[in-house]
Amino acid sequence: MSIVDTMARTPDLLPGTLDLLILRTLQTEALHGWAVSERIQQISEDVLQINQGSLYPALHRLEHQGWIAAEWKVSELGRRAKYYHLTASGRRQLAVETRAWDRMAHAIGRVMKLA
Repeated sequence: MSIVDTMARTPDLLPGTLDLLILRTLQTEALHGWAVSERIQQISEDVLQINQGSLYPALHRLEHQGWIAAEWKVSELGRRAKYYHLTASGRRQLAVETRAWDRMAHAIGRVMKLA
């Protein structure tokens, strides 16, 4: 694989990172699944591209854990879509996950600078 291929490839996410990204994306507004994926891709400047095979199982897992809830609404395209939003429990979990992420990012940053 060439450097160009490696750079163009979507990076693998650390375990738990997709859940954190979804929770953070839903922090400000309810979104349907496809919009969650598009928002993550947009904010990451196309570095992170979440495929449906990863996204929807994660949404179902988060819903099962009670961190997000869903309701059916009509999308901007006039189609029925399941819109997800954070629950109070999800907001608490987002705070926990954010602290853990910040700690991990700090540790990795130190190793990258000092090793």
